[in-house]
Amino acid sequence: MQRWTPRVTDLAGGLQVRRALPVAARRSVGPFVFFDHFGPVTLPAEADTDIGPHPHIGLATVTYLFEGAFMHRDSLGTVQEIRPGAVNWMTAGRGIVHSERTPDAKRGQPRRMHGLQLWVALPDEAEQAEPSFQHVAAEAIPQLELDGATVRVLLGRAFGVESPVATSSPTLYLDIELPAGLPWTLPRLADEMAVYSPLECMELDGEVLPEGEMALVEGAEGATLRSALATRVVVVGGMALPPRVIWWNFVASDRALIEQAAERWSQGGFDKIPGEQGALLMPPRPLHPGV
Repeated sequence: MQRWTPRVTDLAGGLQVRRALPVAARRSVGPFVFFDHFGPVTLPAEADTDIGPHPHIGLATVTYLFEGAFMHRDSLGTVQEIRPGAVNWMTAGRGIVHSERTPDAKRGQPRRMHGLQLWVALPDEAEQAEPSFQHVAAEAIPQLELDGATVRVLLGRAFGVESPVATSSPTLYLDIELPAGLPWTLPRLADEMAVYSPLECMELDGEVLPEGEMALVEGAEGATLRSALATRVVVVGGMALPPRVIWWNFVASDRALIEQAAERWSQGGFDKIPGEQGALLMPPRPLHPGV
């Protein structure tokens, strides 16, 4: 079994994340080039987890929460609170700026936080497209009961249903609630697939996959999942894209596009977020491929 351990990094306010993509062992799965898992954690009342205005190009961000809430604002004028079960897909294309902050109603009090933020690389023909934003409420996400498990199809098509989120290339993203002790068959649903359990240790084709590790689904027929305790299993995958250059918040097929975006950000050339002040500082250049 090809599996790998995320590296742990710190975000604002002491919120730690496990970064399962990219790592040395695996740079991408399908079009997914970034996989951050944060929580579950109860943050103290004084924790400041706000992430101020910052730019993206060449990717789509996908935010999905199990617990907690974020307030998303972007340079398109979008203001959207992100709540558990909803899917937020922000296409950066040629360039977008957004911020992620604690909703006002939750400030100054202890709060739970648990979720995932992923980046999907855009295909060549879409990486310079106009930016856009999609919000799909939790109740609009297809949900099925299959052989004892509850499956939510967040992105792509699986088990005869299709997510309403429009993607730029074949993409798969599932949230599976797996009962304790039940062997459950995950069929081959995409060219590349990986599984991740954010809560409990599980088995993949009889081999132990510890909580917080990611593993590739290698069998042509899929894989059998099992956990001694009830857990969630996240599945990501899709059609692989050619290798991408990743630097800071930028993803591109050509390093020159990243150089141009870095220069544009340093010169204040990105659109601003209405009502927002300040901006994240860019790391020092020169740029280097990868992260």
